[in-house]
Amino acid sequence: MKPARRTSPRVDEPGTAGTPVTADLPTATALKLWTVLARAFWAVSEILKADVERHDLTPAEFGILEVLYHKGEMLLGDVQKKVLVSSGGITFLVDRLAARGLVERKACPSDRRARYAALTRRGHKMMAGIFPVHAAAIRDAMGGLSRTEQRDLTALLKTLGVEAARLAAETPACKTALAEEPL
Repeated sequence: MKPARRTSPRVDEPGTAGTPVTADLPTATALKLWTVLARAFWAVSEILKADVERHDLTPAEFGILEVLYHKGEMLLGDVQKKVLVSSGGITFLVDRLAARGLVERKACPSDRRARYAALTRRGHKMMAGIFPVHAAAIRDAMGGLSRTEQRDLTALLKTLGVEAARLAAETPACKTALAEEPL
């Protein structure tokens, strides 16, 4: 008896399509969403990174300036949570912005250990000049979606973020990381 003839290439042969990630449809859908979300985030981030770098700022430095511009003076810990950097990172970044005369530190009258960060006049003037252009860059980067689609996607991503944060709080490795460096 002759062996059965193979009609498709073996998975380990060069030039084949490869192994499917998963046959489980919910998992495959989630993996696809993650890939698309990550690529979209990267593409938009590159546009916005180029915009802020024109002003000799990093995205994290711009984030600090932006939050102070819109919210006013804030405790450094609160700024840290808004821009999602580590406590050491916020200190380093505020030091750099202070050295450029864009941000100043202020003492907290009720807690000697705490410090406020605030825009200087120079920092406020700079942000008043560059933020409208940056906002337009964000609008243009999101232009692939209608305003309705943007609102719908915002709601969906909020839901996703809340659930992911809940899962992170229940995951031992995430619990440890969150306890060490709260965001």
